[in-house]
Amino acid sequence: MTDIVAAIRRACLALPEVTERLSHGTPTWFVRGRTTFASVWPDGHHRDEFPHLWCAAPAGAAVELVAVDPRTFFRPPYVGHRGWIGVRLDTGIDEAELAEIIRDGYRSVAPPALRARLDQP
Repeated sequence: MTDIVAAIRRACLALPEVTERLSHGTPTWFVRGRTTFASVWPDGHHRDEFPHLWCAAPAGAAVELVAVDPRTFFRPPYVGHRGWIGVRLDTGIDEAELAEIIRDGYRSVAPPALRARLDQP
């Protein structure tokens, strides 16, 4: 699972003004050091005893993803009610799809100036 954690780390740290630190004992990524947008649980968390990512998501996206692929996507505890998505990392999801989910999560919480930087060449 370290390869998938490394892939998540690369995707997160490639975004503007993102930092990483442990939060609740797991790698977590923040916009400008304060707004969380992703956490990875390589060994699972509570009843979810499988490796997974929790990520902010655009409005309505989490519900849609769970409906389309409940084997890979789920509503995570604590943050699911805020529209976050849980992503199982043991179902064969690829690095490109994870990067897209992470980027969308970042966009959903980052301030407009940082979102605008994503669209610059």
